[in-house]
Amino acid sequence: MAAKKEEKLSSNVLHGKYELGRLLGHGTFAKVYHAKNLQNQRNVAMKVVGKEKVIKVGMMEQVKREISVMKMVKHPNIVVLHEVMASKSKIYFAMELVRGGELFSKIAKGRFREDVARTYFQQLISAVDFCHSRGVYHRDLKPENLLLDDDGNLKVTDFGLSAFSEHLKQDGLLHTTCGTPAYVAPEVIGKRGYDGAKADLWSCGVILFVLLAGFLPFQDDNIVAMYKKIYRGDFKFPPWFSSESRRLINKLLDPNPSTRISMAKLMETSWFKKSVRTKKGDSEIEGYEKEEIGLKGKLPETLNAFHIISLSEGFDLSPLFEEKKREEKEELRFATTKPASTVISKLEELANAMKFSVKKSESRVKKDGGDTLEYNQFCSKELRPALKDIVWTSPAENPTIV
Repeated sequence: MAAKKEEKLSSNVLHGKYELGRLLGHGTFAKVYHAKNLQNQRNVAMKVVGKEKVIKVGMMEQVKREISVMKMVKHPNIVVLHEVMASKSKIYFAMELVRGGELFSKIAKGRFREDVARTYFQQLISAVDFCHSRGVYHRDLKPENLLLDDDGNLKVTDFGLSAFSEHLKQDGLLHTTCGTPAYVAPEVIGKRGYDGAKADLWSCGVILFVLLAGFLPFQDDNIVAMYKKIYRGDFKFPPWFSSESRRLINKLLDPNPSTRISMAKLMETSWFKKSVRTKKGDSEIEGYEKEEIGLKGKLPETLNAFHIISLSEGFDLSPLFEEKKREEKEELRFATTKPASTVISKLEELANAMKFSVKKSESRVKKDGGDTLEYNQFCSKELRPALKDIVWTSPAENPTIV
């Protein structure tokens, strides 16, 4: 009986070392708690993974790989894995508690000034270069996997799709198709062998574009059409991009990996080497609303198997390290005279049409996992227009608030 109590986390002290606090969040395979190390009083994020669920879907190797990678990559701009513990049915990850949230949540407020974008990009490249020097390739770099600490420093997380140099085939290349569609290099999509370092650099180029523009470089309603744009390197710069930043992004978003800029040459470019001098109190974000700059740009509507895996919140570590911010809890509210069952049915119909996974809740409708940019696109372009027939727009008795 004592063992079962420990498994259910009914005790506030884990393994006699960590005092567990409130639940910070949960995904498909894990729950995350705020915890305190009783020996050194350090606050951590304690990720608790159910072994049975992970084994059932055949992803134990992915968990082991993530643990191995995070033990190898100790760097100021990479989230720290303090230690891993296990019981008969659970795996416990004591992680660095990163309180600043996702970089994405800042981008959602508007594009960054060039000097601020450069600072984040320099920190990203420092972390990625360190990983590459250790033979580790991230393979899922995107703003939602970049966290910020209390001082605003960038921290790379989510190594669930990473690969070691040992995973290279006889041709010296990686062959597993993975990543998030809008950030994946063309050679990865093409299911040919690819250089993990060059693929990561492509993703870094997309991130830099997003930091400076506030929206993605490759966008289309149809994912096949978007992939064609990626293959061709077909994108346009907004007018406010500097000539130096344009040159660098063009070199990063070169669809030919053999001519794409290398990490060493990137770090020698004049744009990258500029030091950033930000006056205290200066705003980091330009004053543009996301509707104005196009952050709600078009995103792929159809996802295949590897997209779904890469978007699975169960292996997205970003919810592990910060508490949900108020600005991240945006809600869509409206009045309707229709019964709740009609509204729920309509929401299910729309979500299923978009190939979203739907789970029923007795309390509310909410996003539980997946790509935030895609979800924002769904709400603005699909959900709002589709609900116009059931939204109450004139006086009526006893409308139901959803």
